[in-house]
Parts: sequence; structure tokens; C-alpha cells
Amino acid sequence: MLSLLVLLVTLVWLSAAAFTWFDTSDELDELLDGHLAQSAALLVAQQGRNLPERHSDDDTPLEDAPSLHKYAPRVAFQVFHEGALVLRSANAGSAPMSTKTRGFSTVELTDQKQWRVFGAQGSEGDVQVFVAEQVKSRDSILWAVLKGVLTPLMYALPLLAVVGWLAVRQGLAPLRHLSSALAQRQPQALEPVTLQDLPSEIQPVVQSLNALFERIGRMMASERRFTADAAHELRTPIAAIRMQAQVALAAGDDTATREHALAYTLAGCDRATHLVEQLLTLSRLESSSASAPTGTVDVSAVTRRVAADLALAALGRAQDLVLEADAPCPIAADDMLTSVLVRNLLDNAMRYSPAGAHVQVAVSCTDTHVMLQVDDSGPGLSDANMAKLGERFFRVLGTEQTGSGLGWSIVRRIAAVYQAQVAVQRSDRLGGLCISVRWPRKRSAETATS
Repeated sequence: MLSLLVLLVTLVWLSAAAFTWFDTSDELDELLDGHLAQSAALLVAQQGRNLPERHSDDDTPLEDAPSLHKYAPRVAFQVFHEGALVLRSANAGSAPMSTKTRGFSTVELTDQKQWRVFGAQGSEGDVQVFVAEQVKSRDSILWAVLKGVLTPLMYALPLLAVVGWLAVRQGLAPLRHLSSALAQRQPQALEPVTLQDLPSEIQPVVQSLNALFERIGRMMASERRFTADAAHELRTPIAAIRMQAQVALAAGDDTATREHALAYTLAGCDRATHLVEQLLTLSRLESSSASAPTGTVDVSAVTRRVAADLALAALGRAQDLVLEADAPCPIAADDMLTSVLVRNLLDNAMRYSPAGAHVQVAVSCTDTHVMLQVDDSGPGLSDANMAKLGERFFRVLGTEQTGSGLGWSIVRRIAAVYQAQVAVQRSDRLGGLCISVRWPRKRSAETATS
């Protein structure tokens, strides 16, 4: 940053110096040309006044004008009257200094030097005046002017570089402190970065870093919970599978005992598979891998599909599964996660209701919302247990059904992702539990523009 700053300042300084050079040279030329023209005008004005009579064949030595200043040799003039040289400076020859009788010209005279010459004539044309000035003298004046202008700037440039370096170093001090603080942190340190007297320009960076640390902390906590939950919950089905495998090995020729143990082994494998699926789904949701919905899902169609999948299980328990989902009810959601939510609700209602129970599922919609309601005729829950629904691994004591207690956690998390509201209460229809989920309805393009 400092190198770039010094480079830019130097370029600007050189550009300003070049502009000053050319502008001063142009202004100086105009000024001195004006002086030459004024001097010629004064000499022309003296035409006929005190000019000695002289003819071209006059051999009398011409008297030169006196030199009154040390810079006089740098200027020259000639006055011709009726073609005869009647007055000149000491450094001017007898021949006209320029072939151009009017206006400016730059010529090289006998002294091998460049001269700026201005020619003028009298009103009657009998007087010709030439006024000249050495170009070198103009350069000397230009250098003198530029020296006075640019010398202070040449001293100011390194001073400006030093001041700029100090300012940049002071301005970047908070970044150095922040870099040092981050370099000294341990890899597992996720607490917020706190630095005193941070300037307003650095505060958004620190706030973004702290927000990043917070998100990383939540992600790591989720991963730790997943690992602990998986280890805790898989221990029981694995132990049961091992025990049944040992029973099968010890059964010997007892075919019935061996088949019974193998059947329990398969059931344990199914429970472990279901638990792993639930854990993976919950882990995906908690790690925010479920992004904002971009597609459209018909809740009625999803519910019919899930109910059809669970129909055989309901028949096996002699349960009456009734579905009311005729009208399309679109929402902005993911089909897979919506299916997981509906499946968990229906599976819980069937699992924790006794054989022969009634489970009623209804999907309805209004102009603004879509409602899914699941009622069952099971024993229901107390107010205290309903308040705990959604806690990880919470299960109601006294039930004979197996489960991980993660189903409700998954329902709550999916509902939060899609801004749905979940309500739990006692069913007025069937007397058991009533679960309702309400989503914002997805509006079609025609509806939105109307």
C-alpha cells in the first residue's frame, strides 16, 4: 500500500512538473515575444524622430548603441531607414537579422546561436526595425523560474513519502493486532475476538469473524452431538443383535430356538438401520445442509404416497387409517424432507396407538396456508409430556414400542426449515393426540401478479 501510494504521488508530481514546464515555457515565450514586439513598436514610433540621415553608399562608420546592462549582449536590434542601416546594437551585424520583415521568426546568426527575431515596419514603409533575443537566454529564465517552483516540491516529495509511511503504518496497526491475535489462537478456540479501541473500518471484519466462529461452533457442537447420540443409541441394538447371535450359536440342533434368535437378529438390524437413517437426517438438518426451498411440493400428493406405504403396517395392526387429501395444496419445500415429516407423524400415530385404533389424516388449504392434521384414538399424552415432544431421545415411559426418540426432533427441525408451525393437543375427534402442521401456501405466478 505504501509503495503504491508513493508511486502514485510520484507520478502525479512528475505530471504536474511536466505540465508546469510546458505551461511556464509557453507563458514565458509569449511574455518575451510581447516585450520584443513592444520594443519594436517603440523603435518604429521614433521613425523620423532624431534618426540620422544615411544612405547606402555612405562609408562613414556607424555608431553602435551603448550597452547599459550586463544582459544587453543577449538582445539585439537594427533600424533601417530607406534601406540603410541607421541604428543597431553592438552585437547586431549590418545585414538584416531576418528575411521576414513582419512578425516573429527564429534564425541562426553569425555567432552560431539561435535568436528569436521580431520584424516591424513604419506606417510609410520607409522604416524597418528588427528586435532579437537569444533563445538561450529564454531557457535560462525558464530554468530559473522552474527551479524556484520545483525545488520545494522536490524536497516535499520524500517528506510526503515519510509522512505517508507513518500514516499508513498507524492506520494498519489494528490489522496487525488482529493478525497477531488470530495467529496466537488455538485451533479449537471459537470464542469471539475482542480487541480494544478498534476503528470503525475494522469492526465489520471482526464482527464477521466472530459470526463465522459462532457458526463453526454450532456446526462442531452438532457433530459432537451426532457422534455422542450415535454411540449412545447404537449401543443397545448392537448389544441385542450380539446377544441373539450368541443364542443362535448356542441353539445347536434346536431349530426353533435358532430361527427365533435369527428373527430377533433381523428385527434388531432393522431397528439399527432405522436409527441410523433418523440420525443422518437429523444431522443433515442441524448442519444446515437443507437450503431454502426452490421447488413446489403438493402436500396432498405426498401424504397420499406416504399413507399408501404405511397401509400394510396399519392392516397388520388392524388399525383404521383414513385419509382426506383430495385438493392440491402446494407449498415451497423439498419433496424428500416433506415425506420424512409426514412419515414420522403417521408412523408415530400408528406406533403408539393400540391395535384396532383409528388414525385420521386430513390435508386442507386456504388462500394463505396449508394444513396437515393427524388425529389418533390412542392414549394421548399428558401436558408435561406434550411440552417435552421434540427433545432429542425423549420417549414416553411405559410404552412397548421401540424407537430412538428422534422422530419428533426431525419433525420440529424440518418445520423450522420451511417456516411451518407445529401444534400438539388432545384430539377432539378421536380422543387421542392431534398433531397439526401449517405451512405458508406457495402462490402461483398468476395469483401473485393479479
